Amino acid sequence: MKVHVGPVALPELEAAVVAGGAELSSAADASALVWYGGPPEQFAELDHPGLEWVQLPSAGIEPWAASGALRDGVTFTSAAGTYAQTVAEHALGLMLVGARQVHLMARASRWAKPDGMRGVHGSTVGILGAGGIGRALIALLRPFGVRVLAVNRSGKPVDGAVATWRADDVEGVRELLAESDFVVVAAPATAETAQLVDADALARMKPGAWLVNVARGSLVDTGALLAALDEGRLGGAALDVTDPEPLPDGHPLFQHPRAIVSPHAANPESLLVPALARRVEENVRRRLAGEPLLGVVDRAAGY
Repeated sequence: MKVHVGPVALPELEAAVVAGGAELSSAADASALVWYGGPPEQFAELDHPGLEWVQLPSAGIEPWAASGALRDGVTFTSAAGTYAQTVAEHALGLMLVGARQVHLMARASRWAKPDGMRGVHGSTVGILGAGGIGRALIALLRPFGVRVLAVNRSGKPVDGAVATWRADDVEGVRELLAESDFVVVAAPATAETAQLVDADALARMKPGAWLVNVARGSLVDTGALLAALDEGRLGGAALDVTDPEPLPDGHPLFQHPRAIVSPHAANPESLLVPALARRVEENVRRRLAGEPLLGVVDRAAGY
């Protein structure tokens, strides 16, 4: 099998292709493409009739779906699950910072202890979208003795959660929101999950609860969230992703006493590239062995 890495020929990914057992080649001669370093709109420059498989570098495929690049006749695989551990660590960090009010102490210019400090230990954590990231977060939370509530697409029980509901189970989602001290958003961005956390969902959250979003900004109604934070009913919101993104300079969320914003940094390139290389090597090996690929994109589902 001949594989091309591009538009940017990252050496780590080329090494992964070779380690998986394939041969590096030009785009024109390749039956497989490991995409890195360019927007989906550039895909047409490397696409050709002999292309059979494309490995994408991200877990979310929204830009690819929107661009129309996911054409028939080609198997596309995402990096779904590849970065779960890294993003889960960031989610836990955001939870701890919010619970202990570290953001307020970091911004302070005088010696003063903030009000509202609490702990994560013994709390109830609700996970909206308990896939790879959610499961990794549950494992990290075990030493904290938390009670986990989960929502996923299938409704199949999630290991470590005391209850799991289907995403379309309205009453189940409402129960999760009402009981959780921390609500973690980790679902894929699709038409069905757009503004999943809206004004109604925020109003149903437990007083003093924290919202943590490590998925996509489109899953949370930013205007409704800002209004809820201003009202003071929520403990706060910790956001690694926002809508719009990037968040405009001077946006109220940046300095809001109940908000923590990180610039989509849960999966920095220093951690992304090694993890992606491992996925590339594994999927190349699987392709050559005739085994199912990891992260096959379901265009109808949107991820």
